[in-house]
Amino acid sequence: MISARTAAASPASLWKQGGRSEGGGSCDGCRTYRNTLRRAAAAKVRALPSRAVEAVKMGSAAEMEQEEAEVAAAAAGVVVEDHYGEDSATEELPILPWAFSVASWLKKYAEESYFYISGYTLLRDPHHNKGLAFMEKERDAHHLRGLLPPAVVPQELQIKKIMHNLRQYQVPLQRYMAMMDLQERNERLFYKLLIDNVEELLPVVYTPTVGEACQKYGSIFRQPQGLYVSLRDKGKVLEVLRNWPHRNIQVICVTDGERILGLGDLGSQGMGIPVGKLALYTALGGVRPSACLPITIDVGTNNEKLLNDEFYIGLRQKRATGEEYHELMEEFMAAVKQIYGEKVLIQFEDFANHNAFNLLAKYSKSHLVFNDDIQGTASVVLAGLLAALKVVGRTLAEHTYLFLGAGEAGTGIAELIALEISKQTSAPIEECRKKIWLVDSKGLIVDSRKNSVQSFKKPWAHEHEPLTTLYDAVQSIKPTVLIGTSGVGRTFTKEVVEAMASFNERPIIFSLSNPTSHSECTAEEAYNWTQGRVIFASGSPFDPVEYDGKVFVPGQSNNAYIFPGFGLGLVISGAIRVHEDMLLAASEALAAQATQENFDKGSIFPPFTNIRKISARIAAAVAAKAYELGTHVPSVLLCSADTIPHLGVHHTVTSLCRFGDPSASPKGPGEICTELHVHSCLP
Repeated sequence: MISARTAAASPASLWKQGGRSEGGGSCDGCRTYRNTLRRAAAAKVRALPSRAVEAVKMGSAAEMEQEEAEVAAAAAGVVVEDHYGEDSATEELPILPWAFSVASWLKKYAEESYFYISGYTLLRDPHHNKGLAFMEKERDAHHLRGLLPPAVVPQELQIKKIMHNLRQYQVPLQRYMAMMDLQERNERLFYKLLIDNVEELLPVVYTPTVGEACQKYGSIFRQPQGLYVSLRDKGKVLEVLRNWPHRNIQVICVTDGERILGLGDLGSQGMGIPVGKLALYTALGGVRPSACLPITIDVGTNNEKLLNDEFYIGLRQKRATGEEYHELMEEFMAAVKQIYGEKVLIQFEDFANHNAFNLLAKYSKSHLVFNDDIQGTASVVLAGLLAALKVVGRTLAEHTYLFLGAGEAGTGIAELIALEISKQTSAPIEECRKKIWLVDSKGLIVDSRKNSVQSFKKPWAHEHEPLTTLYDAVQSIKPTVLIGTSGVGRTFTKEVVEAMASFNERPIIFSLSNPTSHSECTAEEAYNWTQGRVIFASGSPFDPVEYDGKVFVPGQSNNAYIFPGFGLGLVISGAIRVHEDMLLAASEALAAQATQENFDKGSIFPPFTNIRKISARIAAAVAAKAYELGTHVPSVLLCSADTIPHLGVHHTVTSLCRFGDPSASPKGPGEICTELHVHSCLP
């Protein structure tokens, strides 16, 4: 290996000697380099406004004249002043073997027109690529002519073609992979496709298909769609976050992969969940894709199958716990706040029970955090119950509730029901909890078990004799509402459902566990075993059921009804903390949109085809509550002109009108106008 100085002394070197060849003239490398500069300058001129063109041309000419003079002087043996410190910068630095081929490389680089790749690059940028939908003028403006077939295919026709192709797949995972491929090459088309076909494609990009995708994520992994923060990054988490290309992040969805749906510990392969959730934030809530950041915290996995899988993409070690785990989480939460600010929403997703409750309790006081498994599920289920009361009658406080499952979802739903009862009746929350009973793996949670259960189960340990089976609990407590969050399939047996129907004219049964194989019972079983009298909702989608000549369309208690609108409300209001009253406001806003037409079909939720309007109204209710509670940032004032832009997809978003002049408010000084403002984005 030789140094730059030694190379300069070599008569045959193309690296120094002022670019001179052995014959004393300008070498091929120099000529190629000058031609390259000219082409690059010409490309810059084409991209600049007309007023800047003349200046660029003048600058380019001056630079070329100076360069020609320096080359001529070097050829004559005159010492040329090093204006830019290029020689001193390379003195005594080693010259690698490839350095001698720089000139020939530059020549090849120019000849292959690499400096004219602006259009080529655009077609590989998923954020701006439109594929065959680029119009003729756009193809000229972005140097796309010849890079695309001549046909201009409108977005609507592209959607028709893709939907036709998707319907040819017999395996749901193939549809999922096709959708992810589309998202990675044409983001505009992906979201337009999802918005226009939300009922058909929601089960593809989210539950239940996303569960299988996470299980096989290592095998189907193609390119990263989010950030991975692992134990190896401890002490450098801030640096990892800075590697993400976008800075204006508004929503982060983060998981540690320990409890993915009902599938258990999937480690870093749980990334499919944050990716899917944030796709719905955009498609259903209108949050910009570039403002969403999926993150997986990789602390290992206890899944032996994954640890032995050659295609596993995460850390191959047992899951870290205790101090090591919490130190990494503390560093992560501090780094997020430092780089993205106080108003970024952090959604915890699929953490195991022992961490989920602790993280939510710890960081809810210092960060804008939301746990969809605990709070989102609770909010959508409460909305379903409020809507169901319009069918069965009576108030929320006059019903009795029995849960199978006492984890994050079960206790979260139970607590929100108790809060709503307390709000409606003004009774103490402790009294309201007595209307709600929980069954876990060891049986009914009663007072005699209080010292042996986890802390988050203690509020639900009421005075009652011990019971070990769900059937015994149903027979003894005689609930009017039965809710399953156990994650164990077919636990609502025929005898349990028939018992519910024996003492309730219209039993309310929610089978909420995901994916479909883990649902406590199917829609068909629920309707058949209750002679069509049940008010049913599930976590995963089920097909319509025909019973006694009537077709029932089971409602899906899907968190996607709540979290996109809830998150949008937090973002547009500038909220810095989540308050339980915001969750109640979201539930009430969703329940208010269920109509008698929905009830006649057997559903207690509004149709998902209206999800964007539903999300807008939920966002308005949440934002209004944020202002009422004073949990927003005072400097953030929203007006009817506020919109959240999206890459060319028709959508509606809501903004909350807060009058800058209190005296101008039709509601009086200091009041807030909660009018729903709906806007359309660019076609």
